[in-house]
Formats: sequence, C-alpha cells, structure tokens
Amino acid sequence: MTKSYAILPCNGLDKCAGCITKEVAVKLAENTESEIICPVLYRVADARYSKIAAEKPLLVLDGCATRCASKLASEKGLRISEKLNVTDEAKANNIKLGSSLKLGTAEEELVNNIVDKLSKEEEKAEISEAGMFPVDLEYETYQKDKFIFKVPKEGFYFNENDSWVYVAGNKARVGVTDYVQHSLSDIMFFTPPSVGNEVSQFDEVGTIESGKAVYEVISPVSGTITAVNDTLSQKPELINESPYEQGWIAEIELSDFENDKDFICDFDEYFKILKRKVDEFHV
Repeated sequence: MTKSYAILPCNGLDKCAGCITKEVAVKLAENTESEIICPVLYRVADARYSKIAAEKPLLVLDGCATRCASKLASEKGLRISEKLNVTDEAKANNIKLGSSLKLGTAEEELVNNIVDKLSKEEEKAEISEAGMFPVDLEYETYQKDKFIFKVPKEGFYFNENDSWVYVAGNKARVGVTDYVQHSLSDIMFFTPPSVGNEVSQFDEVGTIESGKAVYEVISPVSGTITAVNDTLSQKPELINESPYEQGWIAEIELSDFENDKDFICDFDEYFKILKRKVDEFHV
C-alpha cells in the first residue's frame, strides 16, 4: 500500500462482522502509517479525530447493512475515499458469518483478503474513471445546526434543481448535490436513465428514493446518455456518502453546452442559492 489511511471502522463488536472490521483496521494500521478513528470516542473527541480524517484519505469499514461507520462519516461531514462492507465481502467470498465473536480460519482468511483487496484498489484510486473526472476536490462548506453542506469550489456547474454537472471536453458527468442527499436522508433505491437516450436540459435523468420521497434528477445539460453509474443499483448509499464523486448519476455526450450555460450557475452563484435554501427550509 503506497499511502496511509484514516480508518473509521464499525463499532458493532457484538457481531462477527464488527470483529472482522476491527481486525482489518488493526492490520492496516500495523502494516502502514494508517491511523484508526475510534467510532465511540469520535463523538466525544471530535477535534482530534476530525484532524486525522482531514489529513489522510478516509477508509470506512462497515460491518453490515446498518452502515454505522458510513452514517457517522456522513454525520461528521467527512469525505470518504474508500468504503467496504464486510458482510458483502463475506458473501462474495462464499463465507457464512456465524455468531461467534472469535475469528476462525475462514474469518481470518477473509480479513487477509480484504486487506489485500484494499491494497490493490488503493493503487487505482489516484486515477479517475476515463481519466477525465476529478478525484481530489476542494470544498466550501456551510453549516446549519449539526448539518454540514459541501459544494466543490472549481470545475462544477449547478442548476436550481440542485443537480451538478462537470464538463470535460464534449463529455459531462452529472449528479445531485450534497443538499439533496441531506434533504432525502438515507437513499435506498436508484433508477438510472437508459444509455442511448437523448435528453434536453431539465429532462429527468434517473430517480433516487429514500424513506422520505422519490426524487427526480433534473439534467443541467442536454445531450445523449453514454453511461450510468451501475454501482448505485447495489449501493445507492454512495449518493449520501460521496455525492460529487462516487455517487455520480450519469455521463452525457453534450449537444449544446454553450446554450445550456445560460441556465446553470457557477460555484459563487450556487453557494448563495444553497445558503438561502438551507436557511429558509431549515433542513
């Protein structure tokens, strides 16, 4: 592994999956210069652990579908660089997790597999998909009560429907803003648009659903859908955890971006819109 992590593991040590996340975190910390963020102490030692999370790429290790570590990261407004769910990894490796808190041979093998997998994926993390889209973003934040809203400062455009677009040549990637994921809370379903569909500016480009509402994603640009983020079908929560990066919705080949720009705004304008919405609606 070429760089170290800030590791936020599951705190469910009363379950086998939680014990596995602990062992993965310990092994990574032993083998690298990674630092472990204690999910229990983080609630009472916020400044110390937030500093660690800000200095290193954040690796979130969830034990099960409860996603307690991911939810804590979201609550603290942290940007997740890597995320892994132990229960999903166990299924992928045909390992049935039992009720024992003592790790057996199969569980130890799973720990080693996960550590190896994270090492390989980490080497890929420096390169964006298609080589066009950013992997390291600088954010401006706006806080209201316990909620922290993030907006990337450069390279993005936004519409007043709280969708974003990042343009690279004649290609664009679109998604929803941090304001949307906070408003919806835990996102449970993602319905993608169809690849090959032609869309006009303000057409729907997929829907996302939480326990609160079904939300239509409104395209900031016009063009042809060339790709969708298939990962969201299995992990829609990525929209909550990483709305501007891993939680992107679709890629579009642009058809009329010069005219589309008349109805989208840059960071400065959208940040004012965001603050007004947050203050008015008390999200």
